[in-house]
Amino acid sequence: MPALLFISHPEVVVDPDKPVERWCLSPAGVDRMRAFSQSSIPSKVRSIWSSTETKAIEAAGILAGALGLGIGMSRDLGENDRSATGFLPPKEFESVADAFFAFPSQSVRGWERAFDAQARIQKAVARIAGDHGDGDLAIVAHGAVGTLLFCALSGKPIARSGDQPFQGHYWMAALPTLGPIEGWTPIAPRI
Repeated sequence: MPALLFISHPEVVVDPDKPVERWCLSPAGVDRMRAFSQSSIPSKVRSIWSSTETKAIEAAGILAGALGLGIGMSRDLGENDRSATGFLPPKEFESVADAFFAFPSQSVRGWERAFDAQARIQKAVARIAGDHGDGDLAIVAHGAVGTLLFCALSGKPIARSGDQPFQGHYWMAALPTLGPIEGWTPIAPRI
C-alpha cells in the first residue's frame, strides 16, 4: 500500500537577524536528515514535495539526492505565517505557539489562524496526493502545519498535544485515502 510520508525539517540554525523562512539546517539537522534518507523508511518514495522555506528545501534536497529524485515546491506547504512577530525568543515563542493551538479560530499576535493554516495545508496535500502516481509520496514541510494536517486527517480537534516533541519527525498516511497510519516518529536519533 503506498503511503504519504509527512516529514518535518530537522534542527535549524536560529538567526534572529534573518527571516525565519530563510533559516538553514544546522549540522545536526543535516546529519539527521542524511541518516533518515539512507534508511529503509523512504526507500519507496517516488515523488518529493517541499515548502518554499529554505530549511524544508534543504531537507528535501538531501532526501532527493539520496533517492535520485527531483523536488516539487509549493508555498501552500509553508509553516503557519508568523511574520507579524518575526523571531521570538524560545520561551516567548512557546507561549505564543501554545495559544496558536489553544485558540485555533483566533489570530494570536497577528499570526495566521490555526484554522486557516490547517485548511491551506490540507488543500495543498490533497491536490499533490491526487496528482501523485505510483509509490510513496514525501512531503517535507514543518511541524505546526504537519500537526494541523494530522489532526484534520485523524478527525481530531486542533491541539498541541498532537505536536511533534522536537524538530525532525515524520508521520505516515495511506494513499490515496490519506488515512493516518502512524503518528510522529523521529527521523533519526538526536545527535
